[in-house]
Amino acid sequence: MKNPKTQRRNRQRGFTLTEIMVVVFIIGLLSTVVLINVTGAMSQGRTTKAVTDITRLSGALQSYNGDMFAFPTEQQGLEALVSIPDNAPDGNRYRPGGYIQKLPNDPWGRPYIYEVPGEDGRPYDLFSLGADGREGGEEDNADISIWDV
Repeated sequence: MKNPKTQRRNRQRGFTLTEIMVVVFIIGLLSTVVLINVTGAMSQGRTTKAVTDITRLSGALQSYNGDMFAFPTEQQGLEALVSIPDNAPDGNRYRPGGYIQKLPNDPWGRPYIYEVPGEDGRPYDLFSLGADGREGGEEDNADISIWDV
């Protein structure tokens, strides 16, 4: 027969259902807090990337304009910053290697929108439609324009 002390020790090994449930609850709570913070940071990061891309593309457009004495037409589009357009007004002034190496998409996977001429007498408009891909919107869905940054 077993010693009563040994039997008591054997029963005390492991965790009770209540202890396990408390640990699972705490892990779930911590996971929720982390997920909420990471989701917000990802959203902010996408907006920041769009602003950075648009600023960089605008700088390349300004350089193109300085060399070619005109902004790319809407038909030439932003591709004119990567390689010389077929119908460039003065091809010998085009910068060797282009103005950017690769044309980026916005953080939501869509191309940036380039319109010539821009609204309100601006030479061009350059923008992303935000997370929803539609004009207007608020927060993550808001349009991001070169004229707003």
